[in-house]
Amino acid sequence: MRPLKIPPYINGYLKLDYFSKDVLADIDKACHNLLKGEPEVSIVMPAYNEETNIVQTLASLCNNVTGRSVEIIVVNNNSTDKTEELVKACGVTCILEIIQGITPARNTGLAKATGKYILNADADTIYPKDWIEEMIKPLDNNANAITYGRFSFIPVGSTGRLTYFFYEYFSDLSKLYNKHFKTEAVNVYGFNSGFRREQGLQVDGFNHPPGANEDGYLALKLNNKGFGKLYRVTNPKAIVWTTDRRIQIDGGLIKGTTKRIKRIFNVT
Repeated sequence: MRPLKIPPYINGYLKLDYFSKDVLADIDKACHNLLKGEPEVSIVMPAYNEETNIVQTLASLCNNVTGRSVEIIVVNNNSTDKTEELVKACGVTCILEIIQGITPARNTGLAKATGKYILNADADTIYPKDWIEEMIKPLDNNANAITYGRFSFIPVGSTGRLTYFFYEYFSDLSKLYNKHFKTEAVNVYGFNSGFRREQGLQVDGFNHPPGANEDGYLALKLNNKGFGKLYRVTNPKAIVWTTDRRIQIDGGLIKGTTKRIKRIFNVT
C-alpha cells in the first residue's frame, strides 16, 4: 500500500529551520554518532545550489537507525549559494567537483568513499529512519549486485499529493513492464540505490554512453559483469520522499507522464 499522505515525521524534517544553529548542532551530533569507526557504508550525495533542501535531507540521513558505521559525503558541484557552508555546519564531509554534471559528481564521491557499500542519495529527498538498513541488507547476499527502492513525491508545484498517490501506482506498473519487457536497469534511480564500492569501481563507475543515464547504466554494467541481480526493496519502511521538481522540469505532471509513456513504448 502506498502512502496517501506525507507522514508527520517527514513533514517534521521539511519544516526544519535550516539556518538554526541548534538544528545544525543536532545534525552534527547525529552525524558523528552514525560513524562508528571505519565506515561500512558510504552515502554519496551530489549537490548544486541546495541550501533550501540539504539540511533537511542530512537530518533524515543522520537520524537513521543502524548498527553499521556510516559516512556521508556531499559533492559540491560548483554551488554558488550556502550549500557547502551548511553541509560543513552539519559535520558532514564536503568535497568539490568543478566539472559540472551529475556523472562527474557521483564519480568523485565514489572515488572519495571508503565504505564497503555505496548508497546513492539526492539533496532534495527525505529518507526514513530504516532506509540505510533496508537498502544494505540485500547486498549482504552476494547474489544481489545493486539495490533500488521505491519513492513518493513531495509536491512543490500545483499538483496535489492525492494526484501523485495515483501517479505512483501508474509508475509501479511501468516499472513492472520495464522489468519483464525491456530492462530492469531503467528502474534504478540515483537518489535511492546502493551497490558494492569495489564492484562499482571495476565497471568504471557511473560513466555511460550518450543517451544513457548514469544510475541505470551502472546497474546494467554491474549485472552484465556477473556481479549479481538487481534487487528492488519493497518494504514500505524504505520509501523515500523526494520533491516533484523533476516533473516540474518536464513541464508538469501531464507532460511528464506523456514523456514516460513514450519512453516505455519507444514512441518518438
